[in-house]
Amino acid sequence: MSAATAPATEPATEPAIVPVPRARRLVSDSATMARRGFAHWARRPGQLLVGLAFPVLMLVMFTYFIGGGMAVAGGGDYAAFLVPGMLTMAMAFGLESTMVALTADIDRGLLDRFRSMPIAPSSVLVGRSLLDMAESAVGLLVLLGAGWLVGWRWHGTFAEGMAAVGLLLLLRFAMLWAGILLALVAGRTEMVQAVQLLIWPVVFCSNAITSPSTMPGWLAAVADWNPMSATAGAVRELFGNPGWPNDSWAADHALALAVAWPLALLAVFVPLALTRFGRLSR
Repeated sequence: MSAATAPATEPATEPAIVPVPRARRLVSDSATMARRGFAHWARRPGQLLVGLAFPVLMLVMFTYFIGGGMAVAGGGDYAAFLVPGMLTMAMAFGLESTMVALTADIDRGLLDRFRSMPIAPSSVLVGRSLLDMAESAVGLLVLLGAGWLVGWRWHGTFAEGMAAVGLLLLLRFAMLWAGILLALVAGRTEMVQAVQLLIWPVVFCSNAITSPSTMPGWLAAVADWNPMSATAGAVRELFGNPGWPNDSWAADHALALAVAWPLALLAVFVPLALTRFGRLSR
């Protein structure tokens, strides 16, 4: 057969690339980022253990060093009053560990490296939030066990107890994203210490360890409307634990505020954190 009559060969076709849906890609990449953090836990368990031990140490100190001189209105046990407050404080103090871990990644240039990879950009922050929520859930279980050992008891129903745990984790999720934004703004591990100094007054200016009625008038008003007070008051109510009487509107609607405050914080901090992350190194 001559070359003129030879059958024409069809050009080779490359297989079509099927785009991965954006939501599925975000879930997959976020899970990968979270697994990276779990691997760090396995290699450096000491850091995790220190984070779990700190709130337990605070609970023991407040119960046995200060609790003997504290009286709850109506004759309630101070340990029963304190434990819900300490659970709430532990959720807020978790903001610091989020900031330290994220600024350490920034210092090492890991965030810039991740942003240059073909992954969903927000998966870096979402993976961090998943990892920190897992750590918070473990820490919450440990602190509940420690509270049981110092005499705290849960008197509500199972559904009420799970609702209390849900409110605590909701507050932690909101504080976590606040920590992510602050870490992105700070940019360096050294700056985290300055932010930590501001966290402690916010945490202690609440009803977590004492009643706002024992504070000066202006400070009591601040404590009443503190998101920490809303969660602590709601958790005490759901667990059936004692609390100091308070006739303020915020105290009477603690359950509603314990949901509204974290959702409002998330509505502010999540978009700001994602926007700030997108502008890094520009």
